[in-house]
Amino acid sequence: MDSATATGDRATFVVEDIGGIDSTTVELAPGVTVLAGRNATNRTSFLQAIMAAHGSDWTSVKGDADHGRVELELGGETYARKISRTDDGIVGSGTGLLTDPTLANLFAFLLEDNEARRAVVRDDDLRDIIMRPVDVTTLRREIRDAERRKEAIDDDLDRIESLKRELPALERRRSELQTEIEDVRSDLQSVERRIEDRDLDVDITRQSRDELEATLDELQATRAERRRVREEVQSEQESIAALREERGRLAAERAGLTDAPEERLAELESEIRRRRERKRELSQYTTRLQNVIGFNEELLAGEHTQITDAIKKKPESVGDITDQLYQGSKTTCWTCGSQVKRERIESTLSSMRDHRQETLSDVDAIEDELTDLTDKRDSIEETLERQQELDETIDDVDDEIERRQSTVADLRERRDNLSSRITELEDQVAELRSDEFDEVLELHTEANELEFELDALESEYDDVNEEIEEMEAEIRRDDALLARREDIVEELIDLRTRIDTLEAEATEQFNERMADLLALLDYDNVERIWLERVDTPSSTVETVEADDVIEGSTFELHVVRSSEGGTVYEDTVGHLSESEREVTGLVFALAGYLVHDVYETVPFMLLDSLEAIDAERIASLVEYFAEYPTYLVVALLPEDAQALSDEYPRVTDI
Repeated sequence: MDSATATGDRATFVVEDIGGIDSTTVELAPGVTVLAGRNATNRTSFLQAIMAAHGSDWTSVKGDADHGRVELELGGETYARKISRTDDGIVGSGTGLLTDPTLANLFAFLLEDNEARRAVVRDDDLRDIIMRPVDVTTLRREIRDAERRKEAIDDDLDRIESLKRELPALERRRSELQTEIEDVRSDLQSVERRIEDRDLDVDITRQSRDELEATLDELQATRAERRRVREEVQSEQESIAALREERGRLAAERAGLTDAPEERLAELESEIRRRRERKRELSQYTTRLQNVIGFNEELLAGEHTQITDAIKKKPESVGDITDQLYQGSKTTCWTCGSQVKRERIESTLSSMRDHRQETLSDVDAIEDELTDLTDKRDSIEETLERQQELDETIDDVDDEIERRQSTVADLRERRDNLSSRITELEDQVAELRSDEFDEVLELHTEANELEFELDALESEYDDVNEEIEEMEAEIRRDDALLARREDIVEELIDLRTRIDTLEAEATEQFNERMADLLALLDYDNVERIWLERVDTPSSTVETVEADDVIEGSTFELHVVRSSEGGTVYEDTVGHLSESEREVTGLVFALAGYLVHDVYETVPFMLLDSLEAIDAERIASLVEYFAEYPTYLVVALLPEDAQALSDEYPRVTDI
């Protein structure tokens, strides 16, 4: 789990076969703890055990053991890890204080071979050390996602700007249509009044006029119906085209799916069943084995005396005279009743424990295989399910295309019939015309044409008005889109300058801490040691590519000295004394510790191999570092430890 912050609780470590440690239990209080002792007194081994308890594999196993173990009790929680030596190196298992120890390894566990600490001595790339914990891949992905969102909003804003330019022309067209509609309505009313004013009193005239008007009305209605059918044909054809495009997309996706043979699915199911059965058998076996181990451990501890007493009473368990003479150093074997040395039983139990651990490793391996097999099975099932969905959808689309094609055929037949009827009606109108009705017919024809024109104008007006309303609704989104764009731009600035900010904070922290410690430690003729960022890229969102910002700057370490005559000059890191280099490396690690807020998740800081620094300066250094972690554990030689405050507890026996 990601750790705890400063809780003020005491921490208890139980360590077995780590480094040079056989077995030990150490309790640490918050604050500074000094591990005082000569070399080869397991101080560094204990620091490695603390690292292992955090989840780090930067440790070692005792030379005569294959496995080591460390257990940490802190804040009411227990964390236990097993450290094993393998052909591939040291491998840890179990639950540590941290899920990812990267930050702790770099900036909190400051042993002799710590990378941040050694980077200064070896003149390595300091920026790489500081930036290593940053997930650049995720940062790039977040930048690309924000850029895509910004581009989408920019497209919307460009479209809205285009709508703003188009809107005045549409508004002028709407105004023109209103005027044209009013003019046509006025003309139609005038024609209708002229028709009403005609004096046709003869009955036959009226009858003929009524017949002609009825024919003209039917002709008008038939023409309108043919126009409607023609529009339906066009609409259906557009729908068919869209359906065919959708079918093509679905077919392409169907063709692009990976092969997922059902027979392979059956094989995987069979393999999964076999491994689950094997896992169950091994789990039951380890449980039984643990029961046997536990019973024997209790027996060795003096429990179950009723069993050993019962065995001793049996004649066959008496044994020879030698067994009786050495009975005080032996134990009764409950399986055969003979007297055997405790060491033999303990050796057998140790072998049984190792066997149980190996069996548990087999169970873990089978669990990994099961995970892989179930992932493959799920992938095939998902592919098969998607194939079926696509096949069904394609069939539905095909059915819809066929239905609409049939509808188009019916509509075309209907359109042809209407065209034939229009021809018949036009012939009837021609037969009913005569000189007597020419003027009336012309008026009716004009009225019909005006009505057609009025219908067309009103329809166009409705379309234009609807388009204007849609434009205005889109334009009203302008302010909201601009506000969202500003938020995304701010997000991009933050993402693109995050590296820059970390670099700036790292150099600032280093320079401030270095200045503090140079003042405290009072090194001769060292005026200043400072870190400089060079070639810093611009962070302007509109002009800088994300990759340019990710590349970041470079760090240069400067040393400024003063001569006996008071002349100030720049020197190189290589000319620093060993003590000065060690302090500079520790300060660089502390800068990373503060920049990445390591103290929020890692309660321990470890210091080792400080022999190059004199005792008084070590005391000042420890006091300065103690401000930051909850627990600061320092390994020192006895003479160096004497310079530290007596208030700091000492651990001398590990």
